[in-house]
Amino acid sequence: MSDEGTSDERTSSAAGDGTVVGLDLDGVLWRGAQPVPGSAEAVKALRDAGWRVAFLTNNANPTVARNVERLGAMGVEARPDEIVTSSQAAAALLAQGLEHGSRVLVCGGPGLEEAVRDRGFVPVTGHPADAVVVGWDRGFDFERLHRASMAVREGARFVATNVDPTFPGEGMLLPGNGALVAAVATAAGAEPEVAGKPEAPYVDLVRERCGERGLMVGDRPSTDGALADALGWPFALVLSGVAGSTGGEAVPDPPPPYVQADLAALARVLLRGG
Repeated sequence: MSDEGTSDERTSSAAGDGTVVGLDLDGVLWRGAQPVPGSAEAVKALRDAGWRVAFLTNNANPTVARNVERLGAMGVEARPDEIVTSSQAAAALLAQGLEHGSRVLVCGGPGLEEAVRDRGFVPVTGHPADAVVVGWDRGFDFERLHRASMAVREGARFVATNVDPTFPGEGMLLPGNGALVAAVATAAGAEPEVAGKPEAPYVDLVRERCGERGLMVGDRPSTDGALADALGWPFALVLSGVAGSTGGEAVPDPPPPYVQADLAALARVLLRGG
């Protein structure tokens, strides 16, 4: 594994002077129900060294409060405004052109419903609907597929929180939201607008919350790495999630500025202690 990069990249990303380190959640802080060993200690060490921390996730299912609660349970303090989700990006995208109070068919979990409601829309589970938004949810089934695809065929706007093909579980890769979106798109004969990493709605939210300077840490080059490119931030790839799984994504060639086994190993490098 490598921690090589240009001197400019290493200086800007290792500054620890209030610069943001953006941390993906699934595959970086935890896999499934299990925290990645050493990740909580790594977050504390980075904060103690002067980094600001933000949690940047494509998982649309949990509410912000649930993410805060789960981070707290593993020993990571987090404020709600430090968490940026693909649900929030999807709701922001809907707000571009959709009237306040519009009915949005939510094909997803509580986090997506929360984000839609927070933007002033009315979450619904059936017809009529002005828009359909699809986010990752274990409860996705044929009935949801039927209702969502029918609404899109009848003219509802079609938005996906993200199109990640897989999702890092404990010891395995699970089908991601991209698989659910593909089912709706196939049945509806339409392609969605995509809101989450690395698309523009998510980039805009990160810039709004985090500013211009940062380092993106993630386990998926195709989304986390692409988000880093869109933001103009260095990318640190950790191999504790998708990129470290059988059948997952390969380390890019050339590699990003940092490639480490997990967040704990990366923190040691950033803090010049390893």
